[in-house]
Amino acid sequence: MNINYEYYRTFYYAAKYKNLTQAADLLHGSQPNISRAIKLLEHDLGCRLLVRSNRGISLTPEGERLYSHVKIAVEQLQAAEEELKMLTGLHQGVISLGASETALHLLLLPALQKFRETHPEIRIRIRNHLTSQAIESVRQGLVDFAVVASPADISDSLQATPLTSFQDILIGGNAFGSLSEKTRSLKDISGYPLVCLGESTMSYRFYDEFYRANGLNLRPEFEAATTDQILPMVKNNLGLGFLPEKLALEALDTGEICRISLREQIPLREIFLVENRERPLTVAAGALKNLLESMQSRAAISQN
Repeated sequence: MNINYEYYRTFYYAAKYKNLTQAADLLHGSQPNISRAIKLLEHDLGCRLLVRSNRGISLTPEGERLYSHVKIAVEQLQAAEEELKMLTGLHQGVISLGASETALHLLLLPALQKFRETHPEIRIRIRNHLTSQAIESVRQGLVDFAVVASPADISDSLQATPLTSFQDILIGGNAFGSLSEKTRSLKDISGYPLVCLGESTMSYRFYDEFYRANGLNLRPEFEAATTDQILPMVKNNLGLGFLPEKLALEALDTGEICRISLREQIPLREIFLVENRERPLTVAAGALKNLLESMQSRAAISQN
């Protein structure tokens, strides 16, 4: 049986308020149209639903039974419509993100602060991951998207959007201040202790390839668990370390660390937004993605 949903909706309002005029007003229609829709519904169902009298409208036993079901369906649909209006209006919702630590500090945190200013009702869940873990969480649908730093292994089933690039620099504590007096080669500093992230990280792979490209082997004396740990370890003169320039600026300005210039150019690294091609973003996640892209577009324009 293929009955127009509007017939049921009309019957719902007429049965709820026991008044065809009031039902017509709520449905922005006319009383004759309301009566016609109910007659068509009665015809399609093969039974009488409403009884009209001088005192108004009453439901037949069949009408009472139908109303008990239609009430649930219509009110559930109304609730769903309201919920979708809230979501599409960015008045509520949840965004789940994967992030590598470098991408989190260099790009994502400032963007989230700006996003919260305009969309305070949206909840944000961040899974702080290694790059490989963040990408895998996108593939499995555990997060809406991930923001990660290169190098990154991104399969064809995923889409990677470059957001920005950044430059790593070599830094040392005050005990290594003499190294900053002139430009050094990578070989010159290879005899000094080095602080680096662990072998399971993409950053380690990046510097392992950088050293190999220059005929050297990467042998860090200290392996940090997170990027956050590198700077304090360098400040305490445990060794030299590679760090994104932006994360080192404050300590450089205060003189807590020094910058060591290298003859070899450290390759630029990129930050990507990674999403699953087969899973469309929610409205809220799409809004955050647009913000990330627009922020980087404005930054690129200002630099030019």
